Amino acid sequence: MFEARKGGGAVIALDEVEISILRSLAVQLLELIGPGAPEPDAEADPLAALFAEGPTERPSDPALARLFPDAYGPGPGSAEEGADQAEQAAHSAEFRRFTENDLRARKRQDALAVVHSLNELTPGGDGAAVLELTGELSLRWLGALNDLRLTIAARLDITEDDEGAALYRLPDDDPRKPMVMAYLWLGGLQETLIETL
Repeated sequence: MFEARKGGGAVIALDEVEISILRSLAVQLLELIGPGAPEPDAEADPLAALFAEGPTERPSDPALARLFPDAYGPGPGSAEEGADQAEQAAHSAEFRRFTENDLRARKRQDALAVVHSLNELTPGGDGAAVLELTGELSLRWLGALNDLRLTIAARLDITEDDEGAALYRLPDDDPRKPMVMAYLWLGGLQETLIETL
């Protein structure tokens, strides 16, 4: 787990298996998020990047829907609960159109930062490598860990309401067990990274 780094930031010792798992998960996240929209030619039209439009439809993949949720909708007990759903969908589509490309780009940058920092690690004689996170890299890792947990939670059907309590008691031969273990481990990493920052 992460510990405070002298001078600020966080530090963690990772063995080769942990490095491999984190790298694999980050690469899978990159594949899920996708390459993104091509950047508009800023020289040809300086305002193009500012007004680039993204998708308007909610993703059909539950993991992507969790990473890129609708901006508008009724919450439990909210005043909007009885509001017109068509109007909420229109507001969400408009919001998504102007924000999703930037959000996807940030999530890609976070996952790439994890991959690049793991690629720079060289395990020592004891099989562990020390990763030091400072400044923006700490925040990139925090974002990527959160996105990985959200993705796995969507795949395991864990909601905020139940936190997947039954999944914690799965027998060892259940095929979901490795994903549950990864989810719990990533949660520990995320929690200790937040505490150190």
